[in-house]
Amino acid sequence: MRTWQKVMLLTALVAGPVSVHAGVYAFVDDQGVAHFSNVPADGRYRLLIETPEDSPSGDTTDRRSDWLARAPQYDGLINGAAKDATIQADLVRAVIVVESGFNPRAVSRKGAVGLMQLQPATARRYGVKDIYNPEQNVRAGARYLSDLLIRFDSNLELALAAYNAGEEAVERYGRHVPPFRETLAYVPSVMKVYQRLKRQAHAAT
Repeated sequence: MRTWQKVMLLTALVAGPVSVHAGVYAFVDDQGVAHFSNVPADGRYRLLIETPEDSPSGDTTDRRSDWLARAPQYDGLINGAAKDATIQADLVRAVIVVESGFNPRAVSRKGAVGLMQLQPATARRYGVKDIYNPEQNVRAGARYLSDLLIRFDSNLELALAAYNAGEEAVERYGRHVPPFRETLAYVPSVMKVYQRLKRQAHAAT
């Protein structure tokens, strides 16, 4: 699988509305490297995903573009964290896309922090000392995802619902996706990015 930075398609889902193009666009060049932008000036760009109504990080369009441009620097970290947690790197990328748009300083209204938007209690659970540190944040988030997949018998939708709404909420609703507006939007958003990343990776091989 290429560094083609499926990663970037990321911002598509987390970035708030953009002024001209409501989405993130990408193309993979001849070297297998993926390029991403919210302003598709090159004719090779294709829409990856529409942007949601709200940006968890509250970034401006210019700042979102900055994070998007920096996304490739996390590729090695994501691959390593995913391997150690025995989950797919594209799944970790998809969560980061939707959660933070690759902004390591992102803080949600509910207090979730960093690339994978960890709650402080979850960060402590996985031994995170600096929740803003990209390596600690991503490694803890990947391990949490892995544990959720184990808890919910490899049911990805339930694991993602638990990542968003909490494990107890999923249990409380009979091991179904809780009927929360945010969660009902979150799960398919991550699934869509994840599936597109997998398809692009396959096409690039």
